[in-house]
Amino acid sequence: MGTNTESDNKPRCAWASTAPDFPHYHDNEWGFPVDDDQRLFEKLCLETFQSGLSWRTILSKRDNFRAAFESFDFHKVALFGEKEIAELLNNQDIVRNKRKILAVINNAKRAIEMIEQEGSLAAFIWRYEPDQNSLPPPETQTTCAESIALSKELKKRGWQFVGPTTMYAFMQSMGLINDHAEDCFLREEIDKARKGFVRP
Repeated sequence: MGTNTESDNKPRCAWASTAPDFPHYHDNEWGFPVDDDQRLFEKLCLETFQSGLSWRTILSKRDNFRAAFESFDFHKVALFGEKEIAELLNNQDIVRNKRKILAVINNAKRAIEMIEQEGSLAAFIWRYEPDQNSLPPPETQTTCAESIALSKELKKRGWQFVGPTTMYAFMQSMGLINDHAEDCFLREEIDKARKGFVRP
């Protein structure tokens, strides 16, 4: 996809100029490594809701999702019952898909189990970090061996809506992969952030 240059003369990944919310998201979040369990869980949930939809739709509703799902505190979401499900299905500010809502609640329970077994979500997820040198050029694929393996293991543990393509998008955004375009002004900064990042 290459890059586009905005009014500040900084070349960015081309997708960053396709929606009003994207430049800020691109410049401040996408690709920076994350080890916070709640942020990782939030992104997994938002990727669930994105399934079949555009990231633009989900990002524009992110604050609404956070309000509806207790800031994605998985301990709280795991306790959601029929009352909360009904409220979510009537919430016009989010994506009202019952299968996805139930998947988020299920995955909150699985997250708690994983932390008990692995110590943290981050410790488990970062085991699947690909070798950056083994990856093809940026923006040329939608899965990799590691996203396929992560998807398979999460499904084995009972997680839902965690297909290989969804997991690859998750890895891109949470910094397990630097998929910024070769000439994007942030690619080098992301590389530095990843080199200085202490793996959990």
